[in-house]
Formats: sequence, structure tokens, C-alpha cells
Amino acid sequence: MSADVQTTQPRAYTMTSASKQWSSGICDCCQDIALCCYACWCFPCFACQTAKEAGECLCLPLLDAFGLIPPMATALRASIRQRYGIEGSVCSDCVYASFCGPCTWCQISREIKTRQNPVVFVSAAA
Repeated sequence: MSADVQTTQPRAYTMTSASKQWSSGICDCCQDIALCCYACWCFPCFACQTAKEAGECLCLPLLDAFGLIPPMATALRASIRQRYGIEGSVCSDCVYASFCGPCTWCQISREIKTRQNPVVFVSAAA
């Protein structure tokens, strides 16, 4: 009786997004419906939670209300770009934060979620 005995275990490897682009576009809010609804119904709470998830002070997004250009949304978007090696400029961050504020916060939140929860594949081949 001949039985095939597997002598090695499957190896797990992590597939992360090493792309130099955002994992989702600025208008892809509906990619994560729960995030979109949360941002729509309680935007200040959503922005504060997103800042906290990014490792910043919980109350920083509240400073965006004081000024023509939202400083915290611009700074946080630039910080996330730098952290994950995403191409772009502070000028584009400023434009997105100024004219698409809620969409910018949703994109930041999706990016953090995507980059912090990598996909793990298990390979059966040795």
C-alpha cells in the first residue's frame, strides 16, 4: 500500500499592496458602504475616528472648521501618502481636501483599512 506523505507544510505568504497609487479613487465612496454611511450621517465622528486610526490625535479634524483650506485633511492625506509611498503632491492633497472633503476622509479611511489588513494566501506547493 503506497501512500503519498506530504513532508512539508504549506507556506503562508502575505500579499500586500505595494502600489504607488491609492487603492481606491476619490469618488469610490461606495466601495465600502458602511464607511460611506457613517461619513454621511456623522461626519465629525467619522473624521475623528479616521484620524485616530491613522495614529493622530482624535480631535485634530475639528480644526478643519477654522479656515478656507482644511489643514488637517490636507496634512493627513499627505501623511498617508508618505507612509504608504503613494505618488502625489501636497498641492493635489490641498485641492482634494478643499473641494472633496468628505470623499477625501473616506479615501484615507479605506486606504488605512486596505493597507493594514493585507491579504494572506496559503500555498500548497513547496
